[in-house]
Amino acid sequence: MRNLDEKTVTQAVIARNSGTPNPRLHEVMTALVQHLHSFAREVQLTEEEWEYGIDFLTRVGQMCSATRQEFILLSDTLGLSTLVIAQNHRKPVGCTEATVFGPFHVQGAPHYDLGADISNGLPGSPWFVQGVVKSIDGSTIPHAVLEVWQADDEGFYDVQNPEMLEHQGRAVLQADEKGAFHFKTIVPQPYPIPHDGPVGQMLQALNRHPWRPAHLHFMITADGYERLVTHIFKKGCQYLDSDAVFGVRSSLIADWVRHEPGVAPDGQHYDTAFYTLNFDFVLNPVSPRH
Repeated sequence: MRNLDEKTVTQAVIARNSGTPNPRLHEVMTALVQHLHSFAREVQLTEEEWEYGIDFLTRVGQMCSATRQEFILLSDTLGLSTLVIAQNHRKPVGCTEATVFGPFHVQGAPHYDLGADISNGLPGSPWFVQGVVKSIDGSTIPHAVLEVWQADDEGFYDVQNPEMLEHQGRAVLQADEKGAFHFKTIVPQPYPIPHDGPVGQMLQALNRHPWRPAHLHFMITADGYERLVTHIFKKGCQYLDSDAVFGVRSSLIADWVRHEPGVAPDGQHYDTAFYTLNFDFVLNPVSPRH
């Protein structure tokens, strides 16, 4: 094909890609080309803007490492992560809603017994978390596996701060035969997503802040049920309505109840205030295959 112009190049690219034997790849690439070209036409993209966009994406890739995923941050801050999660995790009313995975999950978190302190020495206000994992029909789900991760008292994850120990504020736990779980940790604080790279520059140019409300991450799996990736957010946090990654759901906001010094759920006496959270998770059964 020769002598293509702004009116004919789109169909030429689509035709050139039509030889793929993969129907889904053909569908995705056709739509991608159409939308990219339509975007360039709609905004009358200049060469300078096109070059800057390529440079921006290059810098996003260069910022990625084993402990930082700038492309996830980009997807999160553009709302794409939330869109993909929402359309792929539609659930019946009553199921716990899913939200963004985030860039700070790591493999190989240590396994803890129920009731253990998963903070692994983090300083902060003691926090006792408990709940039950249930099915949508109200029955409990025995021995569900819960993976938990969180920021610390200053808003950092262990992978961000070289002064922190490995696997602080991370754990894998297994609910008991009645689906119940409980553990101790410390209260995490709101934090800004990493904004010293190209995504941060984008947010600054858009006059947006990088802050996330205080939350606790959960990933819950059980045989016969859809995997749940979600957060529990702190009621009253100032960033609930302006989360930088659009991850807040009203059903995931809960009271982190403050208690005056005294006897805590672990039976110990604390001379400082401590907090409790009671939250049940409701999983969606896997749809039977026909």
